[in-house]
Amino acid sequence: MNLKEDWKVLAGFAAAFFLFYFLPVGQARFDGALTEALELTKWYVREHVVLCLIPALFIAGGIAAFVSQAAVMKYFGARANKFLSYGVASVSGAILAVCSCTVLPLFAGIYKRGAGLGPAIAFLYSGPAINILAIVLTARVLGFELGAARAIGAVVFSLVIGLAMHFMFRREEHAKAKAQADLPEPEVRRPLWQTSLYFASMAAILIFANWAEADPSDRVFHAIHAVKWPLTSFFALALGFMLKGWFGAGGGKLFLAALPAIALAFLFGDLPILSFSAGFIGLSWVLNSSGEGELRDWFSSAWDLSKQIFPLLIGGVLVSGFLLGRPGHEGIIPSHWVAWAVGGNSFAANLFSSVVGAFMYFATLTEVPILQGLLGAGMGKGPALALLLAGPALSLPNMLVLRTVMGGKKTTVYVLLVIVMATLSGLFYGAHF
Repeated sequence: MNLKEDWKVLAGFAAAFFLFYFLPVGQARFDGALTEALELTKWYVREHVVLCLIPALFIAGGIAAFVSQAAVMKYFGARANKFLSYGVASVSGAILAVCSCTVLPLFAGIYKRGAGLGPAIAFLYSGPAINILAIVLTARVLGFELGAARAIGAVVFSLVIGLAMHFMFRREEHAKAKAQADLPEPEVRRPLWQTSLYFASMAAILIFANWAEADPSDRVFHAIHAVKWPLTSFFALALGFMLKGWFGAGGGKLFLAALPAIALAFLFGDLPILSFSAGFIGLSWVLNSSGEGELRDWFSSAWDLSKQIFPLLIGGVLVSGFLLGRPGHEGIIPSHWVAWAVGGNSFAANLFSSVVGAFMYFATLTEVPILQGLLGAGMGKGPALALLLAGPALSLPNMLVLRTVMGGKKTTVYVLLVIVMATLSGLFYGAHF
């Protein structure tokens, strides 16, 4: 009998007993926070799991299956050309319109394939932070100065934070570089341009399926939104031809997999998510029934990432909704507390705004209406920029997953770097603008 372990179990039982005994069920604030937790999770599952997370998981699985470790190391590895690797990583968000959770499978894909910590972190930050549509919307709704400051700050942040992480963990990075130098040259199965077009088609599906509605005055963005689903369908068709011609997928299976998606598109054109979901179910069937090889490896890698990431994301979204609610709705923390704490341009206001932004979940573009309301309630310009620089790139679900990918120490340092830099940037901006 282990008396020490028994005391731990007893303490756990006692804590659970008192937690449920004093649970404030029936109080409006608590019941409302529970509702907000469920509402935010419901919204996230409806709007982001199928359209954002699943395509990102398939892209990350494709990185593991089709991109050699040597290829990742050539452009992002510890021994890669720093100008090239950091330059590409720092502007990647201009192409990928993803949120802090959707970028995680992509980050995990390149990091586990041997990417250096610095370039991988630069990519992790820039992915959700440098979203062209979000920056344009920020400039239109919140003012050109704030939009420009967000764009410049996001690029600078991704570079500085990536370089800082590389410096702080340089011993590990040096050891990784030595290990990578001893790896043999891999066999090249297909030309680089074929693999690049495959990933471009997958990225295009992710981008256009999530293209947000824009103001009619933004003619280009508005016009693209009007044809987002035809564009998504075109790239899905292109992906099917690539899988048949270059990756050995069976033409008959691809045709059968596509039939439900096509039928649903004609029958339920006003619910494109049904056709989109059927397409990925069909793709999963094709990959999983292809026998041993690259296609089966692609599905297995995507599935392994799904099991690792999805439960943590859902749990994190639940907690975020309970604490802070959704835009226009309150969680357990009253919104007027937040509005009071971020008034003016003091250090405390900027720090508070950075911390709240870091832990709250922001879907792509939702940070703009939230800030519009807070600015109307007296929020300072500095804290507004701090939230814009910390919020979209971080969230509690994001942190939980990052801990499993790169460990608690690196995750803590990364989060602190984002918070500190967002706070200092907000102080500078608030003092000069």
